[in-house]
Amino acid sequence: MANQILLLTTVLAMTCALVIAFEPSPLQDLCVADTTSSVTRVNGLPCLDSKLAQADHFFFSGLHIPGNTSNPVGGVVTPVNVVQIPGLNTLGISLARIDYAQWGVIPPHTHPRATEILTVLEGSLYVGFVTSNPDNKLISKVLYTGDVFVFPVGLVHFQQNVGKGNAVSLSSLSSQNPGVNTIANAVFGANPSISDDILAKSFQVDKTVISSLQAKF
Repeated sequence: MANQILLLTTVLAMTCALVIAFEPSPLQDLCVADTTSSVTRVNGLPCLDSKLAQADHFFFSGLHIPGNTSNPVGGVVTPVNVVQIPGLNTLGISLARIDYAQWGVIPPHTHPRATEILTVLEGSLYVGFVTSNPDNKLISKVLYTGDVFVFPVGLVHFQQNVGKGNAVSLSSLSSQNPGVNTIANAVFGANPSISDDILAKSFQVDKTVISSLQAKF
């Protein structure tokens, strides 16, 4: 009997942990984000009075417009999250259009609050993610127009255009505000900077290499 109670308690604890690990289900029809509110944020943004909700709170225009890929990595993201569509507040979903120049990349990064499902709209992409320590297994694949690939929540992942021309993809993410943590920016562009002693030892390179990398970010 004691073992059964322990098993039941463990299952309930795991279930509760899974439930609270992601955004909760909304408790009302809509909660348009009120970005002018002084209310302290708990998880998400305060709700605008529902009587003031308008169609434009649930609307975004321009996802058909290519992003400008004239940057060092040759890739650019056009987000459509709660910042662009206030009506997404509490709904736990967002989109992103991603444009790639030839050989352009979206550098290794994570989304701390969302799983991402990517669809290739044009061109071909080499994509992949890396599992957690200690395995650090790279799971990767070349995708073509119409192909779909999933990046599990929190894992480091990347995309690269490997086609002969430009490429475009569309991503859906399981959060109204998935967050982005680009690895190189976080490590070498932290403000204030991470000690070069720590980085040199961590990457097992000379401090001059670290200084050179930090200068780029």
